[in-house]
Amino acid sequence: MPLPIHAKAEDNLRFIRETMERAGSFTAVSGWGQVAIGASALLASWLAARAGTADRWLAVWLGESALATGIAMATTGWKVRDARLPLVSGPARKFALSFVPTMIAGAVLTAVLVVRGDYALLPAVWMLLYGAAVVSAGTFSVPVVPVMGACFMGAGAVTLALPAGHGDLMMALTFGGLHLLFGGAIARRYGG
Repeated sequence: MPLPIHAKAEDNLRFIRETMERAGSFTAVSGWGQVAIGASALLASWLAARAGTADRWLAVWLGESALATGIAMATTGWKVRDARLPLVSGPARKFALSFVPTMIAGAVLTAVLVVRGDYALLPAVWMLLYGAAVVSAGTFSVPVVPVMGACFMGAGAVTLALPAGHGDLMMALTFGGLHLLFGGAIARRYGG
């Protein structure tokens, strides 16, 4: 018995919709999660400025990095669940595969600079590499995400040009301020 034409049309539309979802953008970046990361980074920059030793300073920022990662993962998971988005879709996989390698490079460079005792370069390196990761991954996300990454990269370049001692201020302005600013924009424009 041949299928009615509307059944074929529904199958075709389902196939087209699924194909477009796989090729689309990763929209599960949580704006509110970015705001929370910005707030925690502001606290971390305040604590780091008062750390007293380079090792304590580093411990504050590594702790903040772990906290920010946890916030990002949790809030992305909530947004995916609430919006019923596929977490392992093509765009999500592309986003992660574009973001993670640069972050691994940042971890390696951090270890090398710490072993050499060159803590002063860390803020600029972190801004530049985080920005590069966000720009790359952002090509698979909403348009504001790569703009945020470019702002981090620009701030990293400025930090390299500033005299030593401005790292905590620049970390507050970028990891704090830029996450608050762009997180708010993402939450308003792209739902949470």
